[in-house]
This record gives sequence, C-alpha cells and structure tokens, in this order.
Amino acid sequence: MLAKRIIPCLDVKDGQVVKGINFQGLRQVGDPVEMGTQYAREGADELVFLDISATAEGRKTFSSLVSQIARGIDIPFTVGGGIGSLDDASRLLDAGADKISINSAALARPELIGEIAGRYGSQFVVVAIDAKRMDPGSERWLCTTHGGRKYTERELFSWAREAQDRGAGEILFTSMEHDGTRNGFACGLYSQLHELLSIPVIASGGAGSIADIVEVLTEGHADAALAASIFHYGQISILQVKEALQKAGVPVRLT
Repeated sequence: MLAKRIIPCLDVKDGQVVKGINFQGLRQVGDPVEMGTQYAREGADELVFLDISATAEGRKTFSSLVSQIARGIDIPFTVGGGIGSLDDASRLLDAGADKISINSAALARPELIGEIAGRYGSQFVVVAIDAKRMDPGSERWLCTTHGGRKYTERELFSWAREAQDRGAGEILFTSMEHDGTRNGFACGLYSQLHELLSIPVIASGGAGSIADIVEVLTEGHADAALAASIFHYGQISILQVKEALQKAGVPVRLT
C-alpha cells in the first residue's frame, strides 16, 4: 500500500493566506512564503497553493509568488487558480510548480485536461472539484466554478470520471458544505470516488481533528488529506497526525 499523504493548503488572496467557512467570511492568516517553508520543515508530504480569487477576478496566478514559495520548499508543490490554457500551465511549471490544479477552466473546456496531460503527463494534472448539494438531503452533488460562486449542471461523480478519462492524474474534491467547519470530511463521498476511480483522490473540507483525518484516510479510502485551518492555527501538528495514522496502521512517511 502506498503511503498516505498529508497536504497543507494555502488559500491565497491579495498575497496573503486566508481562511473562511463554506468559502465565505475570509480572513487573513499569514504570509504564504513563510507558511509554506514551515510546513515543509514540519514534514508535510506536499503543499497546495490556490490563488482563490484569480478566476473570479479574471487574472492569472502570480508567478512571482509561486517562485518565492518554490524556492523555500523541497516537497511536491501544486498550484491552482486562474489557469485557463496550456500556456498558463507552462508559465507556472517554469515558476517552480510540480503540478497544476485546474477547476473552472476544465469545466468550461474539458479538453484542457488532455492538452496539459499530453504535454507534461497525467501526473502533472490535478483536477479540483468544488461541489455542493442543491437541496439538503439530496444525493445530487453539483460542481461549482469561480471559487464556489457559480453552479454548473455537472454532477460530482460523472465529472470526476470524465476528468480521469481525459487524463487527470489526481482528483482534489472539496465538499463546500464541510469546508472550514472542522466537523469532519464527507467520508461517504470519498469512499464512492475511491470505488469509481483508478487515480488518487485528495480529500478536502472539514478537517477538525486528528480523528477526522484518520477516518477519511481509512473509512473514506482517500489517498491524501488536505487541511488548512487546523494547521494554520496551530491546533494540530503534521507530526501528531502522522504518528496517529501510523498507530492506526496507516502507512505514512515520517522522515
């Protein structure tokens, strides 16, 4: 069994790491360069940088900030936000990204997944999915774009399968209902994605405790857990999470 991964996420707006609840009420947390370097030192397996307002504001992700973060870390680095073309992906790769995360642009033009995968390989392409139920209790989860601001008619599971078929190397799924709540992950959905897909699934949205992360990596069968708030505010350390996972029999990288 491959080692499970713990991935801190830096949601960046106006050059600062921010965090909110259900994609709303954002407040500044810290400097992305300093935080990225710290997480790499603390044993993070990877780092995700999301320029969360780039698409909504119609601009590109800041290459200079990506370069600054990349210089301070020695772990795989995924960058997303405002990526709408193969040229955008190339620019960020040149700036130091190891992987590209695409969301809104992939939904608008699914061919983009294959274009980037064809040039750089599927391992370079992470398709991010932000989805939410239209009605409480409904089993139909719809994908959103522009940082959760706009709904589409695309359904979570069918879109995840299509993204895989088009060349995505990983799926990063965030349940908008769980994001920032610290009430646990949508484990049932991750388990279903695990059964449906043959590529890794990264769980995002809802981490509030070590137990939540253990649960999504075991019962939810996710390949990696992404978290923000619990790490940003010093509630839990990456080492504590990995020690608990190891104790639970989950393979992790400790050095």
